[in-house]
Amino acid sequence: MVEFSRRYLVAGIAGAMLWPAAAVAAEPLKDIRIDWATYNPVSMVLKQKGLLEKEFARDGINVVWVQSAGSNKALEFLNAGSIDFGSTAGSAALVAKINGNPIKSIYVYSRPEWTALVTTKDSRIASVADLKGKRVAVTRGTDPHIFLVRALLGAGLSEKDITPVLLQHADGKTALIRGDVDAWAGLDPMMAQAEVEDGAKLFYRKADANTWGILNVREQFLKDHPDIVRRVLAVYEDARKYSLANYDELKRTFIGVTKLPDAVVDKQLKERTELTHSRIGAPQRESILAAGLALQQAGVVDAKVDVKATLDALIDDQIPLPTN
Repeated sequence: MVEFSRRYLVAGIAGAMLWPAAAVAAEPLKDIRIDWATYNPVSMVLKQKGLLEKEFARDGINVVWVQSAGSNKALEFLNAGSIDFGSTAGSAALVAKINGNPIKSIYVYSRPEWTALVTTKDSRIASVADLKGKRVAVTRGTDPHIFLVRALLGAGLSEKDITPVLLQHADGKTALIRGDVDAWAGLDPMMAQAEVEDGAKLFYRKADANTWGILNVREQFLKDHPDIVRRVLAVYEDARKYSLANYDELKRTFIGVTKLPDAVVDKQLKERTELTHSRIGAPQRESILAAGLALQQAGVVDAKVDVKATLDALIDDQIPLPTN
């Protein structure tokens, strides 16, 4: 019996080695796991209208939605394999890639000015230099964190000159208004809400230092399901164009999810969000590269890292998008 089993085992291994690769089919895809976020308005329209569900219904593929509270959470989910597509800032995706997160950046969902440095209406803080020795709420691994590091660098300071208070974005806003911190590296819509409802001041703004809103995919998912990724992007593009052409519906969707008042939503969507881009091209690359090099200068990114090579490895701009 032992010899009989051994012969069949050897024969089976040999057969598997000779079996054509095409005959070893991958398991059918059952779910597409994708995030939505209040800093990615297009994702909210995509979810509300059920566009992905309609696209993949005929394939029997389920769409699973997961909320990301910030780029750091989206990147954690991607790294853990709990989502396949995640919304982040371009700079945050680059730092994650440097740290070994196996992702590809494949699409632009917005050009935002979603972050600034914020303080209370009665604060004496008026410049970045005034942050020395102060408590600053910040969410590590996000564009607001990177924005803060770059702002400090520009003022001849570093994170060692402040006391970072590590909180998720919404908690950072609450801590600022309560007086638990002196300043906050803000993110919309919470930042817009603090302005409108609490009189908070954006004492340092620099639109060009806000990196683009980028959709990322797990490398393995892209490798295993390239056509699915192409179809997801085509539907994303439909949602972006719809959002651009139908502001009132975009706003209603946003309010329906966030319960924020009109003035807050208009401040984020009308004043600080541009939805006219989709492809990752030279402007996006330059913006993300500048952030990465600034972080390297600030000592956040190791001096040995080839930032440009990592950016090239991060971006996949070869996936076709609809032209009409």
